[in-house]
Amino acid sequence: MATEQPADAAQQPLPPGELIHIGNEALALGIAPHAGGRIAQISCDGVAWLSSFDRTHAAIAWGSYPMLPWAGRIRHGRFRTGGTVHQLPVNLGAHAIHGVGFAMSWDVTAHAPACVELSLALPADERWPFGGVARQRIRVEGRVLRLELGVTAGSGPMPRPVVGWHPWFLKPDAMDFHPEAAYPRDGEGMAIHPTQAPPPGPWDDCFINTRPVLLHRAGQTLRLRSDCDHWVVYDEPSHATCVEPQTGPPDAFNLAPAVLAPGATVSAWFELEWLSDARPADP
Repeated sequence: MATEQPADAAQQPLPPGELIHIGNEALALGIAPHAGGRIAQISCDGVAWLSSFDRTHAAIAWGSYPMLPWAGRIRHGRFRTGGTVHQLPVNLGAHAIHGVGFAMSWDVTAHAPACVELSLALPADERWPFGGVARQRIRVEGRVLRLELGVTAGSGPMPRPVVGWHPWFLKPDAMDFHPEAAYPRDGEGMAIHPTQAPPPGPWDDCFINTRPVLLHRAGQTLRLRSDCDHWVVYDEPSHATCVEPQTGPPDAFNLAPAVLAPGATVSAWFELEWLSDARPADP
């Protein structure tokens, strides 16, 4: 059953609990179903790639977790749909961040040596008044990690969810990232329209991007691909860089409001591939 999510869940430490493991000789994962259905660690040829939990880390600040039914911040936790103004609990400063799934316990619905599937009954209360079901699939094949994520509406309509992933990669030696555009940010740090040319880094920004991203670290190269065209990059911390594919922008319920019909699904995939050549040609 899903655990309760306190109003300040984003800022509270969230221990991983019991891990389940999948992988092969090259690629090994530890997954924490009870800590937001997140990947606690990824190791390739013995090299760890994610910032692991410690007691100083907030729930939003370690591993790689699914963001849903929204990603990024909802301004002041407030939005309008169907003529009704909804107020979500604010959990980071004045805003509501990264949905509800990252701090809830997910059910393991299938577990094989190279694959795990999880599901989550979304709340139908002040945290998210619309219910629905979230599902994710995590699969390893060779040196490729394939992630799939979706939200299905229940018996009623809901604001069209934004789903995505928030991996905390240990600081890469270099990153190849060539987005087409970026959302500017206002005085509250919130994404706004219209998009513009990407600014110089460091970043805590949402970009329009349709090309693979390459991370180079410890003699390895990781290629990131997704069917998402929105990517948030947060590279301000000295210890980590977050590269986050998602199906829409932060504050999407206000910036780009849309409705998901009863029984319909929003889904996305994210593929991480460790390449044999440490510094390949342009993707």
